[in-house]
Formats: sequence, structure tokens, C-alpha cells
Amino acid sequence: MSKEYGTDRETPVGTPVVRADPEVTGERATEAVGFDPDDPESVAEAAEVVYEFATGAVGANDHVLMLRGAAACAALVRGVGSYKAAAERAGEGVTVSFIRKWARVHDLPQSIRRHVARGHIAPTAAKHIARVPTEDRYLLAWASLDAELTVRDIRSVASAINDGTDTETALRDHGLSPGTLTMTLPPKLYVELRHRASMENRLPGDVVADALSEYFVDDT
Repeated sequence: MSKEYGTDRETPVGTPVVRADPEVTGERATEAVGFDPDDPESVAEAAEVVYEFATGAVGANDHVLMLRGAAACAALVRGVGSYKAAAERAGEGVTVSFIRKWARVHDLPQSIRRHVARGHIAPTAAKHIARVPTEDRYLLAWASLDAELTVRDIRSVASAINDGTDTETALRDHGLSPGTLTMTLPPKLYVELRHRASMENRLPGDVVADALSEYFVDDT
């Protein structure tokens, strides 16, 4: 499996890795702002951004700006040492709960945050994905993409997981089949896949799973 799988964010807190990638955010990548929790001036800027984000002055439904706000929350917490201190530093109207939720979004694995930046996963949905244990976040995030889950669906599944239901069961309880993915193959590969699966008395998905297992092992 890839290095990031099953781990928390590995890049420095506040670093605009996703927002600064032009393949994800296009021309807006040049506007990406980073926050350094070890730099007092950067922490002050983060506090201002958090205040504007929390009070609705910026962000709204702009997924890139909301990710910037999440980065500012995470950097501010790291810079001042606690959620409570971060809320006090940001100013009136900013709550500990708000900062905690969005700091967790910034700590989501990069592969998930890329889909948030692209607009495939709503930032408000990302807040609920970030509530569940680390490895479960992937399964919930990818299910949200493949099954086109609503924010309400994701919130419900996340709540079930946090209440003790394992992720696969929680998804099935909501009518979903974990691991189900629809994809398009080049016609020649499609024909060959079907042919081999038939000759081996196997399902196409099993053949693909074996091939991907070997591919991912070789890739690591």
C-alpha cells in the first residue's frame, strides 16, 4: 500500500501542498497561502484568516478558500498550543468546536484533500469524514465519491462508525457496497479481462484485485 495510507498528514502543518498544485486548483495555485506555526507573524495571519472564515467573511461555498481556512485553523492551534487558546486568539465568535473540526480537515490524508480541492467532496462533508478513525476515512471518502453520498449520508455513516459500528457495516446499513467501483477500460483490455475471468471461472473483479495487488506491491 502507498506510504500515506493509514497514516495522518505527513507534510508540515499549514503547508499548501494541495492548494498550491496547479493540476488540482489550476491558476489559483499561485494564490495559495501557507501558514508557519513557528513564525509569530504567520500565526497572526492565521488568526485573522480563522476569524474571517468563522464569521463568514470569506469561504462560503468556495472549497479552495475553505481549505485555506482549515489550514489556518490547524496552524493556529499548533502555534498557540491548544484549541482553546486558538479560539481566544482568533477573536469573538470563533469557537473551539469550529477550530477543532476544520483543523481535522486539514489533517486529512492528501489523497482525500485533493478531492475536496477539486470540488468532488464538499468541505462540509470532509468535516464528517475527518471525525472517523484514520484508516476508516479512506473507505468513507471513496464511498462518498463512488456512491455520490450527500453530506447528510456521510454525517450519518460517520456517526454510526463513531458509535462503534465498523465502517463496512455502517456503509452496508446505508445501502452501499464497500469496494464497488464502476470504471471504463480500453476495449481490448475489457475483452481480455472478461476472457480470462471466464476461462478461470472467476469474477472480473477478482482478476482485477489480484492484478492490482501485484501492481501496488511493485509500486512500493
